[in-house]
Amino acid sequence: MKDESRLRFLIVDDEQSIRRLCMTVGQGLNFVCSEAETAEAALAAVETAPADIVVSDLKLPSLSGTDLLRKIKEVLPRTEVAIMTGHGSIESAVEAMRQGAYDYIEKPFRVEKLRQLLQRMAEKVRLVTENQFLRERVDAGTQLDGITGTSAKIQDVLRMVSRLKDIRTPVLITGESGTGKELVARAIHFRGPLAPMPFIAVDCGSLVPTLMESELFGHEKGAFTGALKSKAGLFHAANGGTIFLDEIGELPLELQAKLLRVLQEKEIRPVGSNDKIAVDVRVIAATNRELEAAYRAGTFRKDLYFRLNVVTVHLPSLRERRSDIPQLVHSFLDRYAPGENIQVAPGVMKSFLQYEWPGNVRELENCIARAVALGDHRTIGVTDLPPAIRGAEDSGLTREDAADLSTTALADLERITILRVFEQAGGDKVLAGKMLGISRATLYRKLKHYNIPLRPAQKEKELVAAVS
Repeated sequence: MKDESRLRFLIVDDEQSIRRLCMTVGQGLNFVCSEAETAEAALAAVETAPADIVVSDLKLPSLSGTDLLRKIKEVLPRTEVAIMTGHGSIESAVEAMRQGAYDYIEKPFRVEKLRQLLQRMAEKVRLVTENQFLRERVDAGTQLDGITGTSAKIQDVLRMVSRLKDIRTPVLITGESGTGKELVARAIHFRGPLAPMPFIAVDCGSLVPTLMESELFGHEKGAFTGALKSKAGLFHAANGGTIFLDEIGELPLELQAKLLRVLQEKEIRPVGSNDKIAVDVRVIAATNRELEAAYRAGTFRKDLYFRLNVVTVHLPSLRERRSDIPQLVHSFLDRYAPGENIQVAPGVMKSFLQYEWPGNVRELENCIARAVALGDHRTIGVTDLPPAIRGAEDSGLTREDAADLSTTALADLERITILRVFEQAGGDKVLAGKMLGISRATLYRKLKHYNIPLRPAQKEKELVAAVS
């Protein structure tokens, strides 16, 4: 079994005989074992190689086991820590459990008791890891639903995601800021066979220029001023999975050359090291820049561009798919005000449809979140919108285009609103009519017009009641 799939166990005790005994038991359970004599050494160890399970003596030379517990939990909240204690320190061990310790074991202990403790800790670590993975899978599905729409351009994106999830080809995602490039990258990863493996997202635009190479490829101790210990890079962390390089166009030319070598040779060399480390990483890159124009201008390597640009997914701006705005609005309302049935005034939707949305879907989401936070939780009115969006009626759209767009999208809005209320009312037409403020006869006409089906069990009975 590879070390990457084995649990890491760290024993912290100033007695060598105790450390050796615990490591022997841990190795018998197929853990990757390490030891530390002091709390300071333990903290240095988990910084370079995070442990899944830690067993620490309560009394250590300087920092106590409780202090170590608190510091480990700050940086590694999912690491399970158990405390070893003598008979006279049981109260301190119980206090450590209140602060997050998994359990305590009293010295001297039997080997079998230690083995059982480690097995229970390992089972909890595996359960937490599995639940986290399942949540990420669910989150990926939910987020992908967040970019669905009826427009042809967004449907093309979804079809590409479906095709790309099962292959390891490099992907270049293009589109303006706020269109959901990372969302698509996560969907490609978590919906395919690489889902159990790491997904590492890197914002190339936020990396400190002097530390970019170290962040991506790691460094050896002493490689540069301040490199007090060795550090694994983000490519190493993503080994076996996917690394998402957002705003790839921000990488300087020197680092572009090193990235190209990684893609070609599938190995990295940490800063200050003469050794190369093999990595198997799928690269998904994203940019809001025109990389073709950049390589023609000499600011982006042509060979790297063609290496990354094997498959391109282009995300349309929100103004290119305005017909999706009503659906997105209600999706965000469900997210920020679940079950509250907040309505959207027609004037608000008209402003939404005519606004240019330079920040795209992200800006629309922030707008809805703001309106929910500041509004009355009944209806979003024009006064709940930012000033720039309130004045959207003065946009560059012609009157004919705006009228046509408003008519189409407001019809979509009405349909979505009726459908939401109908579902919230559990199919009760009387309740749905009251919630919408319309008569039952009008509700039936709307249901028929928008092809919203009645519940089969109630259909015949209620149609008779409506006629009578």
